[in-house]
Amino acid sequence: MSELSITVWNEGVHETTQPEIAAIYPNGIHGAIADGLAGQLDGARIRTATLADPEHGLSEEVLADTDVLLWWGHIAHDQVDDAVVERVRAHVLAGMGLIVLHSGHFSKIFTRLLGTTCSLAWRNEAEREVVWTVAPTHPIAEGVEQPIVIDRQEMYGEFFDIPTPDDLVFISSFTGGEVFRSGVTFTRGRGKIFYFSPGDQEYPVYFHPQVRRVLANGVRWAAPVEGERRVPEVSNPSVDWFVC
Repeated sequence: MSELSITVWNEGVHETTQPEIAAIYPNGIHGAIADGLAGQLDGARIRTATLADPEHGLSEEVLADTDVLLWWGHIAHDQVDDAVVERVRAHVLAGMGLIVLHSGHFSKIFTRLLGTTCSLAWRNEAEREVVWTVAPTHPIAEGVEQPIVIDRQEMYGEFFDIPTPDDLVFISSFTGGEVFRSGVTFTRGRGKIFYFSPGDQEYPVYFHPQVRRVLANGVRWAAPVEGERRVPEVSNPSVDWFVC
């Protein structure tokens, strides 16, 4: 495959309104994610975009040039323009890869593609998260330590209201005893989707080398096959369309 074109999208709200978050992510959460990918994906073209950009940085031209889109959102899901969401959805159905991160489970794009509430249990008390690989032969788990230990993180727990995943790659456990399906995949149309939960804004999770490894693996896995990008559509071939 030719060089990967990656877009990392983040609301960019926490970092611009909360100094304590800006101290953790001085270049934004999107900047930390992009930096991690650049260190593992040689030759990839990586751009970033935020809510404040025109068209949220997700114009038709940008999306048409994006192989994989990473999405981080939390407190401004309602501020994402529906027209942009529908544009992203169309590109996913046509083959663009999508990686949804942490509280992006409540984003418009994720809930619309999955068709469920995507609700879950949560508690933010800086607990230890242990991320267990349950599909060690999956490409997203390649070279990932077993388990990944994250010293401080927000707890996400079951029940997680998502459709049955195509693949369950990671399960997390927390200090309070909860477990969570923290790494799952889906297919929608021609597009591949990976949801990965570690990454709350209050903790430097996106600098964790194993988290960065997972995201890079996820990008490689979600990248579309080469060829025309188009949304699956109804066809009506004649009975003699195929002649031996």
